[in-house]
Amino acid sequence: MNYNPSLYEINIRTFLKRFGEDATLEKIPREYWLELRSKGIDYVWLMGIWKTCEESVDKYCFEDYLIKSYDKALGDWRRRDVIGSPFAIDKYEINPRLGTEESLLNLKNELNDIGIKLILDFVPNHFGADTSLLREIPDIFLKADESNYLKDPHTFFKPFDNRDEYYAHGRDPFFPAWQDTIQVNLMSRKARGYYIDILGNMTRLCDGIRCDMAMLAMNNVFKNTWAGVYNKSEEDSDVEFWEEIIGAVRSVRNDFIFIAEAYWDLEWKLQRQGFDFTYDKKLTDRIIAGYVKDIHDHLMAEESYQKKSVRFIENHDEERSVTLLGKEKALAAAVIISTIQGMRFYFDGQFEGKKIKLPVQLGREPVEPVNKEIKNFYDKLLSIVSSDVLKKGKWTLLEPAPAWDGNSTYLNMLAWEWTHQHKNCLVVINFSDKTSACRIKLDLRDYYDEILLNDLLNDKVYRRSSEEIIMQGLYIELKPYASHIFMWE
Repeated sequence: MNYNPSLYEINIRTFLKRFGEDATLEKIPREYWLELRSKGIDYVWLMGIWKTCEESVDKYCFEDYLIKSYDKALGDWRRRDVIGSPFAIDKYEINPRLGTEESLLNLKNELNDIGIKLILDFVPNHFGADTSLLREIPDIFLKADESNYLKDPHTFFKPFDNRDEYYAHGRDPFFPAWQDTIQVNLMSRKARGYYIDILGNMTRLCDGIRCDMAMLAMNNVFKNTWAGVYNKSEEDSDVEFWEEIIGAVRSVRNDFIFIAEAYWDLEWKLQRQGFDFTYDKKLTDRIIAGYVKDIHDHLMAEESYQKKSVRFIENHDEERSVTLLGKEKALAAAVIISTIQGMRFYFDGQFEGKKIKLPVQLGREPVEPVNKEIKNFYDKLLSIVSSDVLKKGKWTLLEPAPAWDGNSTYLNMLAWEWTHQHKNCLVVINFSDKTSACRIKLDLRDYYDEILLNDLLNDKVYRRSSEEIIMQGLYIELKPYASHIFMWE
């Protein structure tokens, strides 16, 4: 497995239209992937590759709140642009509008040849409400009875007019049910066996999976969510869902990557159950809030946990970082998530400064100009963080000290150090809207009287006294939301 790898998410259904209205996977030029690899990208996640239930679009995708989101993101949208949620899957077959299984395998081989691994979606909690699997293997879904349906027709539904059968829609217990989905009975041995077969096939098609809302599949979460509906049977499994699924898949391919979208402080438990990486949404929220101490304290978690954390400021669920944070704060946030331990996660359009969050139900994206300043910044940042010292090095959180008595702006500073072999890197970020100063002590006892600090982010070299840095600390002064990334040997 890569050290501190970089993951890049692409909404494949809209992305392909950049190469033609009916473009398929074969139309993506090799040069595109080579450019991503040159930026240090280790994994590409193609979000939305699987076949969805097109008949569900008219039923579920024109609610008022969705129409408002379409209007906001794509002012000239038309009915044909609404293609349904990529997470309301019919079955795990490549969407024929995007390509074939052969073209997906060819793409995987091409990416692997370049040095990139392919990640695809796995949505364990549910399928699309109109999935063909409801006729083929109905026993894998969570059944309900008529009384459930009559009490709560938003959460339960009757899929067939000529059958008195009732099922649950998929749901997160803190929100209304997703009506375009049907809930899987995650305790069912038949459902788990079906998933193990599906994932066994996926080990051929990709190198890992991003597991949607992974915590919903944990045994206690599932049982608590569906208390009063789920009735245990002799056909159900008592083994923890993810331990059983991951264990079975790893017996087929032991290097297959599992990435969990996870919330509710269950990340550590999911890591213990076998996940290689789990979302770190708490860090994202703390970056948005902007409280430096909270960010600092969050980064004091034990190393094994941090190395398995997915650090991000954008993905398809989040507002664009430039829109949410403003340009300067967004770039400072990018430095944070790119220079700490764990998986660095970026979203297509982030490097170009895109501002519009696109609802996942839309199949066409708006045209946005490239922000050259942001693009140049990311080009430089990604070049720096793809170096061995920030990929394979030892990371240490540092404690900025006051630059002089009575100056409290050091509290606005975040700092950490990377060391690898004979190379060193110091990252310092002023994560505030005011010019701030601090001192940072470094162990330079083996260095000459002076040291040259090469600030790769700002193309400047500083000559400083080693003794002063050891005794008093390196003096740092930064403008609002500015950063240094120093390298020295």
